Amino acid sequence: MSSSSLLEIHGITKSYPGVIANEDVKFTIKTGEIHALLGENGAGKSTLVKTIYGLVKPDKGLMKLNGNLYSPNEPRDARSCGVAMVFQHFSLFNALSVAENIALGMESPPSMDHLSNKIETVSIEYGLPINPEKMVGNLSAGEQQRVEIIRCLLQNPKLLIMDEPTSVLTPNEIKTLFNTLKKLKSEGTSILYISHKLEDIRSICDTATILRGGKNVGTCDPKKENVRNIAEMMIGDTIKIPKKKSTISKLVALEVDCLNWVPNDSSKKKLKNISFKLLKGEILGIGGVAGNGQDELTEILSGEVLSNKNTIRLFDKPIGDIGINKRRLLGLLTAPEERLGHAAIPDMDLIENTNLTAHTRENFVKKSGIIDWKKTQEFAQNIIKEFDVRTPNAKVAAGSLSGGNLQKFVIGREVLQKPLVFIVNQPTWGVDAAAASSIRQAILDLASTGSAVIIISQDLDELLELTDNFMAINSGEMSQKINTQGLTVDEIGLMIGGTGAYWKRHD
Repeated sequence: MSSSSLLEIHGITKSYPGVIANEDVKFTIKTGEIHALLGENGAGKSTLVKTIYGLVKPDKGLMKLNGNLYSPNEPRDARSCGVAMVFQHFSLFNALSVAENIALGMESPPSMDHLSNKIETVSIEYGLPINPEKMVGNLSAGEQQRVEIIRCLLQNPKLLIMDEPTSVLTPNEIKTLFNTLKKLKSEGTSILYISHKLEDIRSICDTATILRGGKNVGTCDPKKENVRNIAEMMIGDTIKIPKKKSTISKLVALEVDCLNWVPNDSSKKKLKNISFKLLKGEILGIGGVAGNGQDELTEILSGEVLSNKNTIRLFDKPIGDIGINKRRLLGLLTAPEERLGHAAIPDMDLIENTNLTAHTRENFVKKSGIIDWKKTQEFAQNIIKEFDVRTPNAKVAAGSLSGGNLQKFVIGREVLQKPLVFIVNQPTWGVDAAAASSIRQAILDLASTGSAVIIISQDLDELLELTDNFMAINSGEMSQKINTQGLTVDEIGLMIGGTGAYWKRHD
């Protein structure tokens, strides 16, 4: 790692109505350094990297790149100066090929044949093999991330910004990514790495800058700190470790029997012969690589997509052919993976978003058919209080919240309705350590009251920590259910890869 400075940030300040996102932030990224940017949700990380990438103009302060004043007006300016970014949410078109997607992000793309050759060369050189002719909609989440990285590498970046790069990757894909980052580092490329996975930070990063409340509160060598210390530096307080209290009964809360589903949309995953029983008070973990049928299973269990009447039974009542609102009345509630756009509508405020899923179960609609907005607002304010949602008030738009705070709101909205069965897809995706701990504790507390819970997650540590039993999902099929106790991450890795003794294929 070089001692020379690549990017210097001096006193960056950015305010929005009612909130200071960044306040006098100062730090330096060295040439050939992997530099972590850490902070809890709402700490100002997103605003800062958007400033570096030209998406936000600061109110005060300045930046220098290679000693020269750096003030990009838009991402095009940043890219021309050698700054590239891989966003947490991929910006790819499923109906286009890899090469076509990459061409869209280039100012002057070469011919498709020449571009395909360049993609193949770069992908092999950096250990990210990808077929440039393959349709993006047919790629796994890990392969789609490769497309985004290769698109950046074709720009020969001096600084690569990565936002939550391992959130949708398998353990093997994470190893591949880290090997790529180490190669880039050895070639002198600097990487600004944002992640809530602190073990990843300790493994790959040379330096960590920590933001709290928009301010830079310290810098550390993450390899010399343990995860708990780093997390407590981020929040300025101690982290509470979730405590589990098992209350599993013999009563079957939810039963899925020979669920087969064939989608009309080719981008959806077919589900094949899925069967399991979920007991009252049980937490069942379902793990798998993104795109293996998790979203489709969530939609069918929630009632967004209907199935055969007897395929799904809730406390022995057939519910496969009834919709989402009727299932909610019966006590089956769901929090989907996509929080913005699916779980919450960005332009609606938190009160309106509360009404969207709680109006049926919490009786927010009067006999006259008019919504009781006072009652709805009280419930929304209770969510904000109980789940520590960082927001000025309940009347702000959902889209204005940070990802982690919106996630706390979405989980809190469902948990406070006291579901008998709760299905949650990616409960702590993209949230900081403190928020993740509080969400996990809320799920454990819910189960301790007798509610049955299904956690669908790609976070293997989360599944090991929270669940009583585990099933893997692969290509729309599910493994046998096994006790989580004693399972290792490596064993789960084999299972989600579709191999091992717990699979009985239905060909």
